Amino acid sequence: MSFRHSWNRYGRVGVTLLAALWFAGCAAAPKPPAEAFPPPATAPAGDSGWWYARFRINWPEQTEPAWHVDLLIACEVVKPVLERHSADIHLWRFHRRAARDAAGHQFSFIFFAAPETARKVYFELSRNPTLALVRSAGRILDVAYDDTASVARPEIGDASDPNWSGALRRAWPYYLMGASRMWLELIAGMEGGVTSDQTPPVLDELDRRYAGINAAITSLWQNEGRHAFLHHLNALFGYEPLLIIEKRPMRF
Repeated sequence: MSFRHSWNRYGRVGVTLLAALWFAGCAAAPKPPAEAFPPPATAPAGDSGWWYARFRINWPEQTEPAWHVDLLIACEVVKPVLERHSADIHLWRFHRRAARDAAGHQFSFIFFAAPETARKVYFELSRNPTLALVRSAGRILDVAYDDTASVARPEIGDASDPNWSGALRRAWPYYLMGASRMWLELIAGMEGGVTSDQTPPVLDELDRRYAGINAAITSLWQNEGRHAFLHHLNALFGYEPLLIIEKRPMRF
């Protein structure tokens, strides 16, 4: 009997039996309890919402943005507040941008919480001694906080790009929170990325430290980012191709 004939006769029967057993097993498997996965953060009416703390960074004409100041703010100013209020901040992320417009070079800390928590976060940010030092030296021009008298963005998708689909707007904050936390852990984990014990902190020391960390993270992104970040994100979406405008070097 040929291989093809034996496969036609027995192989299909085997596959059919395996499929039947698999479906039977799935049907018999107990359903996971409802609490197996935590529910997504919700926005009770008139309670929680999105809040912004925007740090406008000095960017003189004919110079490159001082990107390392973003890292300094994230690690020295925002990280301690996040650690103190982690139980009350449901979602959070960072946003970085630099363009020759009214906003200029701006670093933003964006978080989803109740107004009472937002007031505490804003108060603690405004009293941070490192922030006061960097502002007094002219590195940061202004810090803007939202008015906590009312909740302007009560839905999970309200701080996402309005041009996206509803499903993406609601899911995207979870993705950026994970990415922002990873980026913050990279900063803190680099050599020297720990708050100095010296009080008050010395500005030149902070500048040198975070300029070095910024260079190290840039190198990590350029040399390891394709596989560590982009490849594994592509795998999460089943390696389906992505429509992009190709440029060199590529930024995503």
